[in-house]
Amino acid sequence: MASADLRDELTCPICMDIYTDPVTLTCGHSYCQYCITRTWENQEEGEYSCPECKKRYRVRPELKRNLRLHNIAETFQETHKKREEVGIPCTYCIGYPVPAAKTCLLCEASLCEDHLKIHSKSAEHVLTEPTTSPENRKCSVHKKVLQYYCCDDAACICVSCSLAGEHRGHQMETLNEASEKKKEKLRNILQKLTSQREEAEKRVQILEKLRNQVQGKAAGVTERVTSLIRDIRKQLETLKKRVLSEISRQEEQVSLRVSDLIRQLEIKKEELSRKLGDIEELCDMTDPVTVLQGRESDRDDYCDTERHDIKVHDAGDLDVGLISVTLHSDMLLDVNTASDTLLDVNMASDMLLDVNTASDMLLDVNTASDMLLDVNTAGRYVSVSEDLKTVSWSGINQRRPETPERFQFSQVLSSRSFSSGRHYWEVEGSESGGWRVGMTNPSIERRGKQSVIGNNNKSWCLEKFYNKMYYMKHDSKSIQFPHSFSCCRFGIFLDYEAGRLSFYELCDPIRHLHTFTVAFTEPLHAGFCVYGDNSWVRI
Repeated sequence: MASADLRDELTCPICMDIYTDPVTLTCGHSYCQYCITRTWENQEEGEYSCPECKKRYRVRPELKRNLRLHNIAETFQETHKKREEVGIPCTYCIGYPVPAAKTCLLCEASLCEDHLKIHSKSAEHVLTEPTTSPENRKCSVHKKVLQYYCCDDAACICVSCSLAGEHRGHQMETLNEASEKKKEKLRNILQKLTSQREEAEKRVQILEKLRNQVQGKAAGVTERVTSLIRDIRKQLETLKKRVLSEISRQEEQVSLRVSDLIRQLEIKKEELSRKLGDIEELCDMTDPVTVLQGRESDRDDYCDTERHDIKVHDAGDLDVGLISVTLHSDMLLDVNTASDTLLDVNMASDMLLDVNTASDMLLDVNTASDMLLDVNTAGRYVSVSEDLKTVSWSGINQRRPETPERFQFSQVLSSRSFSSGRHYWEVEGSESGGWRVGMTNPSIERRGKQSVIGNNNKSWCLEKFYNKMYYMKHDSKSIQFPHSFSCCRFGIFLDYEAGRLSFYELCDPIRHLHTFTVAFTEPLHAGFCVYGDNSWVRI
């Protein structure tokens, strides 16, 4: 009892374990340095308080180590470890734990070899193998050693129980006789279990053989895929050279054409400059006879340059269409040829590339971009945005009319239902507070705790709790994720006919979280639940 009391005094109130690097606050309460530091980090900035007495500090207190408490805790752990190594210690060896040789059922004490020598040898002092619970070897009514087994009640009893107690007149056996009979039954069970284990081992060997076959097959396919990708890269490199060569050829043609046009324009510029000079010279003359005799400038064709006009668009441009056709025509891969290259048709391969199925999986998915929230189902303490895409917790009663479809708790359903096909949508949740997102049947209860999404057999959800831990929930059963999430954006994929509802964390890379497999019999609505300050979910 004293050891238990001492352990209580040496237990950190936060982690409930023996102190590690204990520190003491000015209020007198002690904690592990790591525990109190993490507690303050999770509190709002500028708020520091003692978890036990709730005393608040304006400034984060300086944490000073409690060396005395540290030494006591360390000594206690060392002593406790030694006791565990000893096993069952002698009751009377107080200074240092000594392993017990026997346990006296009358004294209810364990004795080492030395204390056993001086222990009473009378018949009433029954000695057994060392045990930590000698009281289990005594009758709870008469406090006497158990000696018989009552076959009628399947109970170990003492002499008084068999003679004058409630077991009087029942069929009795000695403990040894009853034990041997039970051992015989256990041996039969052991034989059956051994046979079942051998069968399980054979199945394991078969599965291991199958795994090795699959690994060998995968290695062969991997080699062929690698070879195919290598060939594709060579083809792409050849294609790159061919396309770049075509681009260069066209560039050279256009450049030569441009250069020729530039030469022609330079000649035209020189001719125009000469004509300008002649006309300017005539305009500057004062002798009218000379000006009038300069008849060349009056010719109709003297200024007619449009017949020999050189336009910029005559230079042309790159034939992008030709480049595009060259590129795309050579990039088309014959799927059948690629499949034959990838798969050895001479071997009995179970792997087939169904291109149509792959296309269906890739394309036949409806993105639920038009999903909206149904305000008629929204609880009184949730707020729905005007665009019907965001639900958030509100401490203010929205005073919505009480109707059969409205939830009592702070949750809401989508107005759209899903009864067939594949559908995908994404949601984003708040880092604070708690929320749930998932799917539910329209027949879900609207009142009571069972109406909360995930607390019944009509709904499936992902829950983010206050402590930033995440759970998958269905029918009040939870699956906790051991890891933290790097983001609060999630994707939800529903394959109604296949009965699969999958959740994904939209981090980099995308991580699959969980898939519920259900035979859906009703239409499904998306469900959203929020609780706690500043909690929200957005479609």
